[in-house]
Amino acid sequence: MKQRFFLAGVFAALASLALLQESVYSQAPNETRLERTRRMSAAAEKQGLAEPFKGVTTNGQVLPGLFAIRSTGVSTAPVRKAADAFLAALTTEQRAKAMFPVEDPEWRKWMNQHFYIRQGVGFHEMSEAQREAAFGLMRASLSAKGLKLTRDIMRLNHTLGELNNNNFEEYGEWLYWITVMGKPSATEPWGWQIDGHHAIINYFVMGDQVVMTPLFVGSEPVIAHEGKFKGTAILQQEQDKGLSMLQALGEADRQKAIIQTSKTANNNVGEAFKDNVVLDYAGVRAAGFSPAQKKQLLDLIGEFVSNMDDGHAKVRMEEVRRHLDDTWFAWIGGTDSKSVYYFRIHSPVILIEFDHQRLVGLRHLAKDPSLPERQHIHVVVRTPNGNDYGKDLLRQHYQQHPHTE
Repeated sequence: MKQRFFLAGVFAALASLALLQESVYSQAPNETRLERTRRMSAAAEKQGLAEPFKGVTTNGQVLPGLFAIRSTGVSTAPVRKAADAFLAALTTEQRAKAMFPVEDPEWRKWMNQHFYIRQGVGFHEMSEAQREAAFGLMRASLSAKGLKLTRDIMRLNHTLGELNNNNFEEYGEWLYWITVMGKPSATEPWGWQIDGHHAIINYFVMGDQVVMTPLFVGSEPVIAHEGKFKGTAILQQEQDKGLSMLQALGEADRQKAIIQTSKTANNNVGEAFKDNVVLDYAGVRAAGFSPAQKKQLLDLIGEFVSNMDDGHAKVRMEEVRRHLDDTWFAWIGGTDSKSVYYFRIHSPVILIEFDHQRLVGLRHLAKDPSLPERQHIHVVVRTPNGNDYGKDLLRQHYQQHPHTE
């Protein structure tokens, strides 16, 4: 039953994406590339934001009471100071482009595809000093691992440009945009977002609480074998630890986890404009795992959570640990060291998807363009039941402190 509901949710999400792609990718007569890009971007937003935000659920109903306004004991002062420094480094015009109200729908306007027209101020239009201030904000908000991952994704986007006849108009290291939602504050809610090809970070702050989802990371290619950033590689440990988790399960649990042995498509369902996706639990439930298997699952989850600054990553992992017995692990694809696969970790408080995808920007180099390859990876991390973008915390804040114009 769980598998049937899971696959129904997957197929519904993929069908929706197919309709979106059909509507936006068709070329109108005499349409310029800029006109086409604007139309595609507007169509994606219109369909994606047609529904008010609810959040990821298993059945369309949000589970209440999972997230509380509280003190974590982990200061967010460094993030606030770095955000102030970044905003101060911008020109008046850039600052006006970068700043939005904390409840603005701009939070939800992110998309992995390179054609998407983004808001905010782009790294490509920043001076070296402004870029350093932007990296200062990222450095204060992320762990060393998370900062390196983000920078390496940006570098690999340059590699993608190189592999497309030096097409740096569509692909490049600096084609990433930053927005700040709300005014950086020690008491009032605010946050920031970086948005670009294969790197989207939503970072909500309220007091000393942080919510860093939705998070989207990935690349094509994931390893640079040549070019300016030769040797850069990402998401290899996450990839290998996912497979090790499956292999560590007993035969019965492994068979439960594998919901589909053949992987011929892209399987992520929680990407752009899927804030309200309905996905039932599927695979194998961690309640039956041995202590060693539970520890291994937590370690795997930690690979994705640890992109946050270390203090808030520990807070997040405590939240994950409280729901460990209600955490499910599902798998699609092969099971050896050269396989392509999708795995998903899902509980009331976290959703992680890892997916080997078909080549797009490197389609001209694909052995078989219809099949996924290891050189294209997408990862999505979300907070189900209404707290992506910190929205459940923001809702509670406004209940306690009504804001009037």
